Amino acid sequence: MEYPIRQAGLKDLDTAATLFNLYRVFYRQADDYETCKQFIQERLNHDQSHIFIVYADNKAVGFVQLYKLYHYIKLKKQWLLSDLFVHPDYRGKGLSVALINRAKEWCAETGACGLMLETEKTNDIGNKLYPRCGFEYDANHNYYYWWQ
Repeated sequence: MEYPIRQAGLKDLDTAATLFNLYRVFYRQADDYETCKQFIQERLNHDQSHIFIVYADNKAVGFVQLYKLYHYIKLKKQWLLSDLFVHPDYRGKGLSVALINRAKEWCAETGACGLMLETEKTNDIGNKLYPRCGFEYDANHNYYYWWQ
């Protein structure tokens, strides 16, 4: 089954913010719709991310958010698949795969060399999904963070 996927703009702010808030709650963050709305609005206003929303049963049920990066070896743009979420009631229907495929199409449309992502080691669903979608696990790198 094919599901409609649309690129989000400011007219979709409430929809994108609602899904983004649900995504953050899934990752054990406090429910905070207003802050999520402000965050998404800033990303869209400044062309800092690209969000694609998937629809099922005539309602928005998932999204993928991409940020632009540059690959130091390929010397090309690449996209960070930062956020991927499908509402729990709609999981197992291929919506995540559809969103990933749309992100891959975005790479082709924008001349990017590919997608990069990271996920928690405990994300069993994602760690099974990504290899099925053609992603290769990179065991050669450690990711470190510095927070201010």
